[in-house]
Formats: sequence, C-alpha cells, structure tokens
Amino acid sequence: MSHPLTRVLTLLELLQSHAGLTGTELAARLDTDVRTVRRYVAHLRELGIPVEAGRGRHGGYRLARGYRMPPLMLTGDEALAVVLGLLAAERLGMGTTVPAGAGARAKIERVLPLALREPLAAMRESLSFTAGAVSGQAPESGVLLALAQACAARTTVGIGHRSWRQEETVRELDAYGVVFHTGRWYVLGYDHLREARRTFRIDRVIAVTPRPRGFTVPEDFDPVAQLAATLAEAPYRWQVEVTVHGPLDEIARLLPGTAVTLTALPSGGVLLRARAECLDGTARLLASLEWPFTVHHPDELRCALRDLAARLTAAAEPPPENS
Repeated sequence: MSHPLTRVLTLLELLQSHAGLTGTELAARLDTDVRTVRRYVAHLRELGIPVEAGRGRHGGYRLARGYRMPPLMLTGDEALAVVLGLLAAERLGMGTTVPAGAGARAKIERVLPLALREPLAAMRESLSFTAGAVSGQAPESGVLLALAQACAARTTVGIGHRSWRQEETVRELDAYGVVFHTGRWYVLGYDHLREARRTFRIDRVIAVTPRPRGFTVPEDFDPVAQLAATLAEAPYRWQVEVTVHGPLDEIARLLPGTAVTLTALPSGGVLLRARAECLDGTARLLASLEWPFTVHHPDELRCALRDLAARLTAAAEPPPENS
C-alpha cells in the first residue's frame, strides 16, 4: 500500500468500521507511522469529514457521532451490474485475489440503500454460473432480483411466462436457483402447473408476484447439473456443424461443454457440433473466437454471420459530421 491516497481512503474505511482505533493501531494497519496518520487525518478533515481524536485509555480516532457517509448513488440496474460483475469475477476465476473482490463487494453492499442491499444479497446466495458463461441477452433487472429473493427466502412466487410461441401462462414456481449460462439467464424449480421440475428462461418471465407459502429445496438439487440435463433434452431448431481452425484444448476452455461437442480432426482443427434455438447467438459465439472457422451447415448460419458483420461494420463507421 504505497500510494498516499490509497492510505487516506483506507483510513476512512477503517474509521467507518472500527471506532476508537489509536494512532499506533492505525499506523500498523496502514503500514506507516503515527505522524503520517495524523497527516492523513488532517486530509480527511480538509475534505469535510469530521474525524475526532480522543485522549486517555479509551481514546483513539473516530468519526463524529451520527456521521455517516452518504448512500452510494446507484440505480437498481447499476448496482446489479456492479455486484454481478464482482460475483462473476470471483466464481469464474477472473479476479485478482479473492479478498480484494470480496472486500469491494462488501463495501458496495454496506453503503447501498436497504431496498437494494437485500435483493442483491439474495442474488449472491442463489446465483450460479457455468464455466462457459459469456455475455448475452439480459433480463429485466426487477424480475431477476425478485426471483433471486424468492430463491434465497425459499418462498413460492407466481410468474407470468411467455413461451417462444408467444403464448402466455401464469404459474406458481418454487424457485430453487438462478443460473447464467452462455449468455442467458435461467430460473430452475418446481412448477406447480406441470407438477414437475422445470427450467425457464428469465427473459421470458414477464412478472413475478410473491406468494405466502414456503418450500424446501431437495437435498440432491444441483442447479448447474439440472440446467445441463434440461438443455441436453430440449428440442432445438438448428443443428450446427463448424470447423474451427485452432487447438482443441484452447477452444475447449472457451466454449461450454454443455452447449457444444468438440472433436479433433485428423487434418487439423476442431469439428464443433451444437444445437441452437436462435442462430444469432451462435454467430456471436463464433465471432468471439480468435481462430478462423468454416461453416458446414446450416446455410442460415452464414446469413446470421453476414448480418452480424454488417452491424459491426455500421458501428465502426464514423458518425456524420453534422450529427
């Protein structure tokens, strides 16, 4: 911790969390000396933060009684984006260190308003990621948070669901868990309408209503395994075959095994087989790879790739001079 600003901010964090630390204790935690601690305290006072210094046995530095840092000004969508990013980094191994990510998340959650803090804590408890999670279509944040709260609280909810045929139904769901997989969000649980476990895409859930009834999650329930089994059995419109001209082990690290099968070819490269409900997502997945690829079928995938290329080309053009 070598930068003075870093130490000043850390001092403020310590004063908010531990009232009455002495100069010696603060110096030890900041890896500096008592004289420098006094200088940092003076910096905080110059910024209008009321730091008091007590004398005697029970002395030490503390923030003035009743003083609180103002709530972090984030909208619900902004707070959800930040917390999900930290959770993804932590659980998918993308962070620097676990304590750093956990500490950042704790600081953000502590200063959030209560109306946001509880739903986001529920999201942390109920959310799972698959190893091949990639960015994709996001559901409405209020729906996502409501389902996460239902998972954490073990309370049944009523959901309005719109199928891919645009047919709407109202169901009662015991929501067991939420999973993010290959760009989509899913909620898994017991569907009282069908009297069986079901998986729903959250972007197709149009409303969530609490019900005054609790439930118990089966001991053998694994949300990621359940989703993989569901997707393996689901009917898909498209059967995709593509040769990716790259090394098998590196391609396998980037693509989720629950979504594709990869076979090394004797002539080099990897044969990718997948099933897809929508080819736009497959086009984005292929475009995210660093290796060239050859589409074998369906021909409609080539059209989806051309459409994606056209959108990217348009986005790369400079804006008109008078815009």
